[in-house]
Amino acid sequence: MPAYVISEVEMRDLDGFEAYRALAAKTIAQYGGRYLVRGGKAELVEGNLPPKSVVIVEFASMSRLKEWYASAEYAEALKLRQTALERRLLFVEGVLPP
Repeated sequence: MPAYVISEVEMRDLDGFEAYRALAAKTIAQYGGRYLVRGGKAELVEGNLPPKSVVIVEFASMSRLKEWYASAEYAEALKLRQTALERRLLFVEGVLPP
C-alpha cells in the first residue's frame, strides 16, 4: 500500500533551504520515493490558516517511507533542516486502487 509524506514548509534560510532540498531529493529518489507536489502554488479554500509551501512525496509503503526517514543518508539533510526551515510533517497511509 502506498504511503505519503505530507509537509507544510516555511523557509528560514535560503542557502540552507536549497542545500536541504537538494540532499533530501537525492535521498528520496534513493529510497524509491517520488514527488507528487513540491511547493507549487497553494490556494486556501476553507479554514483560516494561511497556506504554506506544501510538499507531498509518495513511497511504495509505510515501511519504506520510515526506512528513508530513519536512514543515515537523510540524517544529513535533517541536520540542515533544523536551521533552514520550519515544517509540519505527516506520514499518511494511502489506499490501494480498486
